Amino acid sequence: MPAIVLMLRGINLGRYRRIAMPDLRDALTGAGLHDVRTYVQSGNVVARSELRPAAAEELAQRTIERRFDLDVPVVARTHDELAAVVDRNPLRSVATDPKRHQVVFLSAPLAPAIAEHLAALAVEPEAVALEGREVYAWHPHGIARSKLWNGLAGKGLGVTATARNWVTVTTLLGMAREVAA
Repeated sequence: MPAIVLMLRGINLGRYRRIAMPDLRDALTGAGLHDVRTYVQSGNVVARSELRPAAAEELAQRTIERRFDLDVPVVARTHDELAAVVDRNPLRSVATDPKRHQVVFLSAPLAPAIAEHLAALAVEPEAVALEGREVYAWHPHGIARSKLWNGLAGKGLGVTATARNWVTVTTLLGMAREVAA
């Protein structure tokens, strides 16, 4: 059975929208996912499922809404899709600190005007590259004052989006490989 990676947007970032990872694992297992594992508290789930990503997103969103009474956007990638994200990393030559290298996972490709706007927000030495349904971003001085990060993290993208740093992306890929084995 193939591996699926589910990335929840905006949980456990403060006192609100709290979900304990053991409870999330139990809920998703009860909903039909297999070998459910989580990574850190920010809503990273790896499981086995025959569901396509869109169906897995819908299942996770419905399950979270029913069990926790929360409306949480979810973006999913298969093991192979996540492996391709890592393999094609267009910023590998400049992104030297994996904690400051972000990948924003999108539910659908960005509109061209939004993609152009994001590119204009990157201020040297920042870098941004759009590849299909992912935006790769390099924030060498952090995200605190980054206009690029503000553009990526906001709701003005027109699609569901959630970001993970490179450490998390590669860890999730390793977990997906283990689950699929």
